[in-house]
Amino acid sequence: MEEQIKKIQLNDLHVALGGKMVPFAGYNMPVRYSSDNEEHLCVRNGVGVFDVSHMGEFMVEGPEALNLIQKVTSNDASKIVNGQAQYSCFPNETGGIVDDLIVYKFEDEKYMLVVNASNIDKDWAWVNQHNTMDAKLTNISDEISLFAIQGPKAIEAVQALTPVNLSEIKFYHFRVGEFAGVQDVIISGTGYTGSGGFEIYVKNEDAEKVWKAVFEAGKDFDIKPIGLGARDTLRMEMGYCLYGNDITDTTSPLEAGLGWITKFTKDFTNSEALQAQKEAGVTKKLVGFVMQERGIPRGHYKIVDAAGKEIGEVTSGTQSPSMNVGIGLGYVAKEYSKAGTEIYIQVRNKNLKALVEKLPLLKA
Repeated sequence: MEEQIKKIQLNDLHVALGGKMVPFAGYNMPVRYSSDNEEHLCVRNGVGVFDVSHMGEFMVEGPEALNLIQKVTSNDASKIVNGQAQYSCFPNETGGIVDDLIVYKFEDEKYMLVVNASNIDKDWAWVNQHNTMDAKLTNISDEISLFAIQGPKAIEAVQALTPVNLSEIKFYHFRVGEFAGVQDVIISGTGYTGSGGFEIYVKNEDAEKVWKAVFEAGKDFDIKPIGLGARDTLRMEMGYCLYGNDITDTTSPLEAGLGWITKFTKDFTNSEALQAQKEAGVTKKLVGFVMQERGIPRGHYKIVDAAGKEIGEVTSGTQSPSMNVGIGLGYVAKEYSKAGTEIYIQVRNKNLKALVEKLPLLKA
């Protein structure tokens, strides 16, 4: 039996806007409205809005909320204050990653975990499996719509919609307030583009009202709806990981360059094995690279050395709309991971030169 494709709250609105709808992570999602390049540059230079309502949200509440989060996530959630968000991951028991996520702290006994759409069921089962301390868990994924208002003009475009001073919301912090006449909206200084802006969490019943208000407020700023195609190229320029490509059930957070969210000041799932890996040193590392010869790298292309010996594999690749050159992420043997190292990408049986670059690939 075919899996039933879910529809986000504003599915029909995106169809009416001319969005090309495709199945993605079990949802019918707009991949583009005009062209990926045009939408990408709209976000880099102005302001655009993604409907990413397919993402998952779990509430974790009660006196044991923090203990559960500390047990299942790699980062140290005890360090976050009310109104702050934290990037983290769920390590599995075999050295890989169940998912990456964002932890939101509302107050001492109230948190929200935001997870990837493709992993909602897997993550929900994982967190429940480890909830031996009986924290209160609620899966609100099907009740929440999420809009990412991204780009350097985001604050200017939508400030009129809220009494909350948007310029005071620091990166990875959030406020709960009125937005577009709707109460209790989560306004978060997060995003997946590297161009600034906000993510707005609203109840499904308020989604259309908020979406339309955002576009009305932003019309003088040439605000546009943006699809998943541009979301992918924007995150690649920044070197942000995509679950299923750059991080998986078999990639270690240390190999993926996520040592900064892996805190050994506490015990968490598989922390002993990961600490041993840190002390021994990893054998491969996720790197960003920029093509030095004309060619577009794609996922699963082989990475080789100057002699043609295989040293790794591309996990994500594209033609960068901002830089007008091929870029990508991939795992390479550790000795090839230093910035400035020459590597070669096998594109259609040709070995094309690329340089390992420090992230982000798009320099400010």
